[in-house]
Amino acid sequence: MRKKLLTLGCLICAILFGCCCGYIFWYFNSEKENGEIYEELQERVETTPTAAPTVTDVPVTEQPEPEEEIPIDFAALQEVNPDIYAWIRIEGTNIDYPVMQSSTDDSYYLNHTIEGKEGYPGSIYTESVNSKDFSDFNTILYGHNMRDGSMFQNLHNYEDSAYMAEHPEVIIYTPYHVYRYQIFAAVTYSDVHLYHAFDYTTESGRQAFLDSILSSRGMSDTIRDDVPVSADDKFLTLSTCIGGQADKRLIVEAVLQSE
Repeated sequence: MRKKLLTLGCLICAILFGCCCGYIFWYFNSEKENGEIYEELQERVETTPTAAPTVTDVPVTEQPEPEEEIPIDFAALQEVNPDIYAWIRIEGTNIDYPVMQSSTDDSYYLNHTIEGKEGYPGSIYTESVNSKDFSDFNTILYGHNMRDGSMFQNLHNYEDSAYMAEHPEVIIYTPYHVYRYQIFAAVTYSDVHLYHAFDYTTESGRQAFLDSILSSRGMSDTIRDDVPVSADDKFLTLSTCIGGQADKRLIVEAVLQSE
């Protein structure tokens, strides 16, 4: 009887081991395939820079000057997925991705690629609380901290002040605008929802948010005191996970310089 139980136990262990191996293989293979989607997209939508469209419903003499050239083919992106509304790029890093926003499920792109494939690496996305024209006081972009260096993993490099000085600018492209932001902080933060924790409709609420960033002085926090910021500015928050700290987030803060 003991021999049969031992044999049965070994068989169950072998089955469980096989299932675990199969899952691990599926997980990493799926992650690799999903990651390749973005590599192909980056090559496909990079286009010869053209001036952003000008307004056509006013007399020619009153039209604004053409904006900075936009090197992203948004028409091609819209064919892939109409939820793509912007593109984020940080020169010298791996961060070079479309920005998504679902109209029905704020967490959808946490675990879906731009093509709707479930699983990692997900997508870079904003929630519906943020407008798509980057006019909010604080626009919050989310992305995974991937082991292969993709998505928002490179944000962790900003925990080094020298790296921050060498890669200071975030560029956001939309079909009609180019937004340039100056990075001034990278801090370990709680997982509180930044849009619910502060009242951005009031100056005191906006200042409280800024104070919570500027007062962070932990060992891994990096803050540039030479970049002026105020409650009247507009900010970009880039948020990603910290390995082994489920209740914490790394947030990289940037202030709008030009649009």
